[in-house]
Amino acid sequence: MEVFYYLVFGGLAAVVAALELGKSGKDRVATTPAFNAFKNNYILVYSLMMSGDWLQGPYVYYLYSQYGFDKGDIGRLFIAGFGSSMLFGTIVGSLADKQGRKRACITYCISYILSCITKHSPQYKILMIGRVLGGIATSLLFSAFESWLVAEHNKRGFDPQWLSITFSKAIFLGNGLVAIVAGLFANLLADNLGFGPVAPFDAAACFLAIGMAIILSSWSENYGDTSDSKDLIAQFKVAAKAIASDEKIALLGAIQSLFEGSMYTFVFLWTPALSPNEEEIPHGFIFATFMLSSMLGSSIASRLLARKLKVEGYMQIVFIISAFTLFLPVVTNFLVPPSSAKGGSISFGGSLQLLGFCIFESCVGTFWPSIMKMRSQYIPEEARSTIMNFFRIPLNLFVCVVLYNVNAFPITVMFGMCAIFLFMAAILQRRLMVVSDLHRSTKAVEMTGEDAPLNP
Repeated sequence: MEVFYYLVFGGLAAVVAALELGKSGKDRVATTPAFNAFKNNYILVYSLMMSGDWLQGPYVYYLYSQYGFDKGDIGRLFIAGFGSSMLFGTIVGSLADKQGRKRACITYCISYILSCITKHSPQYKILMIGRVLGGIATSLLFSAFESWLVAEHNKRGFDPQWLSITFSKAIFLGNGLVAIVAGLFANLLADNLGFGPVAPFDAAACFLAIGMAIILSSWSENYGDTSDSKDLIAQFKVAAKAIASDEKIALLGAIQSLFEGSMYTFVFLWTPALSPNEEEIPHGFIFATFMLSSMLGSSIASRLLARKLKVEGYMQIVFIISAFTLFLPVVTNFLVPPSSAKGGSISFGGSLQLLGFCIFESCVGTFWPSIMKMRSQYIPEEARSTIMNFFRIPLNLFVCVVLYNVNAFPITVMFGMCAIFLFMAAILQRRLMVVSDLHRSTKAVEMTGEDAPLNP
């Protein structure tokens, strides 16, 4: 493997280590032992849940190909997963507000364990059922756990500012360190030990079972709207009304869909972008480098949040940087002469794009704890899971359309489209900051008016 990859990985590792070890008093928040115990319990569970997800990622496509399915068949399996997340996942996730967030988290574990079991079958219908179960689990992963955390944090009377600490640490470990270790562990099981591509899915099921046992033994239940009169349709109406009546919630949903849609599109595009002429690139090592970049971003976010910088302000910069990094393949396609030779090592243009993609992944690491912080501020508690799953409907629809048409457009067009979406997210983020500042000012004036003494 070329020295270039080691230099990039080593440089990122050094920066992350320097940021974490060099935190000053301004970057740390004084908390209580009770909160630390609560935070550590949640981070342990979240890391186990994410390990169950990350272990599967590197071998899903490869396993399907080993069963003899072609690119079209595999594409339909992936579309089924995102379609299931959009349709069934939205319904199941929304039940969390009514039936309990703890139950929803347990449902995630069971659904994903069953999905892992289906990977032992080479039958297309069984694998399709597994993708449907996986889509339901994905919706629960990105809504139920966060909803439980926010509600439990507030119920226990912890400082609202401390939520950002849990968010940052969970992303730093669950979406960074755990992802790197899971990728290496999956490679060890499947390749080095020779257990085959199904082994990572069995390991994922084990980690999910351990996490479920911790949830059952240590988590209490919490709910959104517990009124008996509201069925699922009524909950959807409440969520839709909240989004339609509060511009801040609508803007937040649009921002999330634009960014995550671009992020998931990037997941499908980075391999052909770095190896357009079938260059030999170390996919696993590059994936680990991306996850290290994400850790860098979450470390930066933890510092920004600890210093109580306005999330709505710095996220505009993050979105603009993201837009430029995903526009880089378009620029290099015009400025750097493409090589016509097949195979070989990564090209100069590919090296530039890899550096840009690492910056994009750093933006992803900053995005997650920041969007979680904004959701905790703007989304009402009684319909939190329902609204968060509403946000995922346009996201999953967008990804399904991209997957269906992934071969219809040149890769530069796809990256250009993502760059435009990210620039739109920056504009909407600016609007969100203006609206939220206006809302705070109006509320402050109203409170001042209420407290002012009557004129004699």
